[in-house]
Amino acid sequence: MTQTRKGQAAPTSPLRCAIYTRKSTEEGLDQDFNSLDAQREAAEAYIHSQAHAGWTALPTRYDDGGYSGSNLERPALQRLVADIRAGKIDCVLSHRVDRLSRSLLDFARLMETFGCGQAMPV
Repeated sequence: MTQTRKGQAAPTSPLRCAIYTRKSTEEGLDQDFNSLDAQREAAEAYIHSQAHAGWTALPTRYDDGGYSGSNLERPALQRLVADIRAGKIDCVLSHRVDRLSRSLLDFARLMETFGCGQAMPV
């Protein structure tokens, strides 16, 4: 990375960020603005705050409304994992760690799949 005039590091390449959202019940999902939207909005705001480092939000939505976090059998999560394995995603953001999984074992498996040793809830 190179330094800019303001002292911030200039991005060398964009960081493609996927946003994963989950709500375990379908209650309220039919509203114009629901919990999944609020989670996504918070993650988008964080990504925007990191634009100086090259972070960019991917337009693909990974929303699992009405799915429990007790297992990994969720359609959007499976698409997210497939896209990570396909090299389409550099970073995953989630509102809270429990949105990804409520199982520590499953969470560890996801971190292995993501190829990282850290998670940052927004």
